[in-house]
Amino acid sequence: MSATEHLWSTAPLGRDVTLLVRDANGVAAFAKPAGVLSHPNEAKDKPRALLAAHYDAAMECYQWPREGGGEPFRLWLLNRLDSATSGVILLAADRELAAAIRAQFKRKQVGKIYQALVFGTPVKPVEIWRDHLAVVKKGGLIRTAADAGRVPAESRMRVLRARGAGQNALALIQLEPRTGRSHQLRVQCAKRHLPIVGDQTYGNFVRNRDYAKRTGEKRLFLHSLETRFDYEWKGRAQAFVAKAPLPPEFVAHLA
Repeated sequence: MSATEHLWSTAPLGRDVTLLVRDANGVAAFAKPAGVLSHPNEAKDKPRALLAAHYDAAMECYQWPREGGGEPFRLWLLNRLDSATSGVILLAADRELAAAIRAQFKRKQVGKIYQALVFGTPVKPVEIWRDHLAVVKKGGLIRTAADAGRVPAESRMRVLRARGAGQNALALIQLEPRTGRSHQLRVQCAKRHLPIVGDQTYGNFVRNRDYAKRTGEKRLFLHSLETRFDYEWKGRAQAFVAKAPLPPEFVAHLA
């Protein structure tokens, strides 16, 4: 078995984390369940992390020992999802390649598609949402507001399914962020009186409680469905696409 194959075969995946796809260069996509951390912030977080391995915050990579010693295996984290959000998350097996793809995220050259279950029904079936957000980071927490901010945020929204009316209305929507702001989609939904079901920070707490009581579902209903981008590596153009199936609970109560 080659060193590369041994890396992937020994990767200590976290609880219910699954490998979706990987390419020959070492770019890989995993399906992260809701409640799993992109990376541990403290030692006590390790049981809830994407990989059950040491995380080097300075290098932004996971590492674990090779059998027989030598340099440890490493996987570099390319993007992050809130712990409550499920779906596609990316890692790379090469440090330089990881840096190149992270740069594409910063340049907004990565296409991302999310789906969300929201309370209410959008007025239009398709709409471009443009806002200016205020993002505050304090005490290890991030809070974003859609009023009086200076950070531009843009997303394309499309209604996929809708059910009910008034206080009983629910809709499954597709969101394609064209910017990558912290909590952007959650805040943009809340601003339009379409809070994401289960959002404990920006959502409707009374309706969250009622929905959980009726369905038994307590998660945040936001899912990273697809990520795609092109990149160049060692003089060759590459295309990468990863899709994480929508969890069944998103549509179970829309019939």
